[in-house]
Amino acid sequence: MKTSVLHIKNMVCDRCISTVRHELEKLDWNVIETELGKAVINGVPSEEDMKKIASALKENGFELVVDREKQIIKDIKATIVRLIHHSEEPLEDIVLSQYLADALHHDYKYLSSLFSSREGITIEKYYILQRIERVKELLSYGELTLSEIAWKTGFSSVHHLSAQFKKIIGITPSAYKKKGDFDRKTLDRIKKDEG
Repeated sequence: MKTSVLHIKNMVCDRCISTVRHELEKLDWNVIETELGKAVINGVPSEEDMKKIASALKENGFELVVDREKQIIKDIKATIVRLIHHSEEPLEDIVLSQYLADALHHDYKYLSSLFSSREGITIEKYYILQRIERVKELLSYGELTLSEIAWKTGFSSVHHLSAQFKKIIGITPSAYKKKGDFDRKTLDRIKKDEG
């Protein structure tokens, strides 16, 4: 079984070690090891589990140290998803590097380097994959022309959209629409192996 290491601030004594172990066991976690500053548990906590763990520890004066870089990656993805799937702002007017730097209050070079090293894909590639998913969504509705879809998803022309779509999906948008088998992916499942 996979294990997880929880890093915990404010553990200073044996009683702290005992309290942390007790709190984790109360939440039904099998604690393998507890020492100053960390606990090792069996399993991988979900985001909801982590909130419960953090809350239980906080009630006892401890603080769960969340991986700051992991959170920044999540924020980058969430910002891109919001921009592409939920914003009415024309994508052609967006300079992605500036948009992310402003939204996340970090230098883009840092964001780009972190994202690539952790995800094995560039931010730009992830951005294109998200835009292609949006194109697939809009094609499945059948309400817009390819020109309208190209404009809405920030491609400079139908030709540019078609070229990117074919490069990633393997067929043109028209062929994809004709096929009628809309194999869309959930937004959190878009991976580097696509395209």
